[in-house]
Amino acid sequence: MRLVAVEPESCPTLTRGSYAYDFGDTVGLTPLVKMHTLGHGFVPAPLHAGGLRYHGMAPLVCKLYDEGVIEAVSVPQLATFQAALQFARTEGIIPAPESAHAIKVAIDEAERAKQEGKKRAIVFNLSGHGNFDLGAYEAYLAGKLQDYEYPAEKIAEALRGVPQVKA
Repeated sequence: MRLVAVEPESCPTLTRGSYAYDFGDTVGLTPLVKMHTLGHGFVPAPLHAGGLRYHGMAPLVCKLYDEGVIEAVSVPQLATFQAALQFARTEGIIPAPESAHAIKVAIDEAERAKQEGKKRAIVFNLSGHGNFDLGAYEAYLAGKLQDYEYPAEKIAEALRGVPQVKA
């Protein structure tokens, strides 16, 4: 069994962040939590990213990733919305953009299995409907959304503000 966490390329906490103690808020008032983080000073790009724009990841998910129990991938925004529309047209449910990230990778995994000639059971979490995200879908369909890969130098800059904690 494989477990795959999926995140946007524009906010790649697991795939490109550091596993360190950091604040859970941008001001630095919360207790320090060990997580994969882009630094509490991380400022996300002004784009949708399916609502997934937080600088860190849940500590339990981070521990599972650090221990190699789960994998992580990041996906671009346009392909995520394309997968969401494919799902909506097929299943009759408009998925929340957050869920659409998982849908994108589920579709990729199904296509990979088909190419390999293997049967696989693929399960993903549909955590919500996209009824409150119709503006994002409208922007996608109008060509107003863009892909954005967060620059390595910006991640390095934000990570410089992470507290140095000796384990």
